[in-house]
Amino acid sequence: MSTINRFELSRAIERFRAIKLPLDGRRAAAITIAVLITDGGPAIWLTERTSTLRAHPRQFAFPGGRIDPNETAAEAALRELHEELGIHAHPGQIIGELDDFATKSGYVITPFVVWIGDFTGTLRPNPAEVAHVHTVTMDEVDADPRFVTDPRVDSPVLQWPFRGVDVHAPTAAILYQFREVVLRRRPTRVAHHGQPVFAWQ
Repeated sequence: MSTINRFELSRAIERFRAIKLPLDGRRAAAITIAVLITDGGPAIWLTERTSTLRAHPRQFAFPGGRIDPNETAAEAALRELHEELGIHAHPGQIIGELDDFATKSGYVITPFVVWIGDFTGTLRPNPAEVAHVHTVTMDEVDADPRFVTDPRVDSPVLQWPFRGVDVHAPTAAILYQFREVVLRRRPTRVAHHGQPVFAWQ
């Protein structure tokens, strides 16, 4: 079984040098990869967006969103975690960052890895944004991705298999980098992977 604790998580992230990207006209966003401990071991939260959202309805996502004016990326990540799932986390729980990821829909996403630790509370998903919350085990995170070609996309599209469905980049790419950096201790880059057409049209 793939496992992780706070010390190992911190050590893995500290050894990784995240790449920062200029906005170049894109909008800044931040997400939270929240690492928690459940009865079944370490896990992360992944959401399914509601069908009523204007942007990316019904897609899998990490808690996150646009960075507001006069707000840091870290502040935005923690705010969105609270707004979407009802989880309070403080800046001291931020372990570090993964690479910025530029999306075809016009965002530069900064992923923050946040340590939640033992979780015995209750999630309070925001029904306006979150249709379902998945608690994803590290064994599930550690699944090998697939790379599929699409003549409309310049490079192979990364897919992560999850409970009978395929999760696509950018969410799949960021999760794959988390798997590589944290579980496999490999400084794998993911910015070059393709994104499916539906992710930006």
